[in-house]
This record gives sequence, structure tokens and C-alpha cells, in this order.
Amino acid sequence: MAKTAKKPETKSEKPTGKKLPTKKVKQRRQVKKGPHGGTMVVLVNDLVHVGKQGDLVEVKPGYARNYLLPYGRAVIPTIENLRTLEQYKIKVQKAREAKVADLKVLAEQLSRLPAVTIEANATEEGHLYGSIGPTEISKTLKGKNLLVEIDMVKLENHIKEANTLTEVPLSLGYGIEAKIQVLVVALQSGAKK
Repeated sequence: MAKTAKKPETKSEKPTGKKLPTKKVKQRRQVKKGPHGGTMVVLVNDLVHVGKQGDLVEVKPGYARNYLLPYGRAVIPTIENLRTLEQYKIKVQKAREAKVADLKVLAEQLSRLPAVTIEANATEEGHLYGSIGPTEISKTLKGKNLLVEIDMVKLENHIKEANTLTEVPLSLGYGIEAKIQVLVVALQSGAKK
């Protein structure tokens, strides 16, 4: 049997009006690039020097790939994520307002606190064997049910002398500041035999 050849189309012929089906193109889930060539991500938590929770930010590709995404600090902004971003921002704003209110209450409690007393081993002259730093101050405040983390204590120099009253500034976050008085007392040793 002989095959019939198709007649070549010429430009003078009119199109028949039939629309040819378009080829489906499979789209890869690629990471969005920002205007500076970085990776666009939506932050899950507040990150210092990067942005606040719920923000769409541009970061270096390696930072996103190796730290933010594997540790759950950020997510890739897909079409679905971008649609729900506004609802998410409302939830984040409410959570942030609640956290700020809690921090203001904590600052009020800290301002009413007279002086925090910390006992430490010291020589007879009053020099401490170690020093009192943010870790000890945070631990003492947590012992009084005041949730102050180590990074909130902004102590310039460690306290190295006993029987001193030192004013310690605290940065609780969201621009809320507080100050407490820390009294370091030499630890009383037992009576010698």
C-alpha cells in the first residue's frame, strides 16, 4: 500500500479555526528569587537582623538552604503559602500583642522587686572566687518565678566583689527595658572547729 503524502500548507490558505491543544508543561517547585538574586522565604519565628515572624524576606541561598529551611525557621513561599500569609500575619500580630503584654507585666514585676540577693564564695577581703554574670542573675530570677533568659541580661562587666549593690539593665524584647538591683553577699561558711 502506498502512503499518501500531505499537501504542504501555503501562506495563502486560511486557518481552519481549530485550536490545537496546548502541551502541558510540568512546573518545578522552584524557590522564588528576590530582586538581588537571593532566596525569598517566609519567616516562622522572629530572627534578629533578618525579620519578624510572618515576613517575606530575601536571604542568601546558602543561609536559607542550610539553616532556615532545615531547622524550620522559615518556609518556602508557595502560591498556597502566599494566599494564607495575610491570615497568618493576623494570628502573628495577635500572638505578638499577647507576648508584649506579658513582657510589660514582667517588667512591672521586676520594677517592684527590691533587690535580688546572690550568695557567692568570697575571700575575707571581699573578692569573689568566681564572678557573677548573666547566667547567675537569670537563674536567681527564674528561682523567683520571673522568666528572664540569659540573653535578656545586659550586664557590661561581671560582678567580682562581694557586698556590692549593682544596677543591672534588662532588655526583655520588643523595646521593653527594665532595671534591677543585684546585691552580692559573701557566702557564710560554717563555724571552724
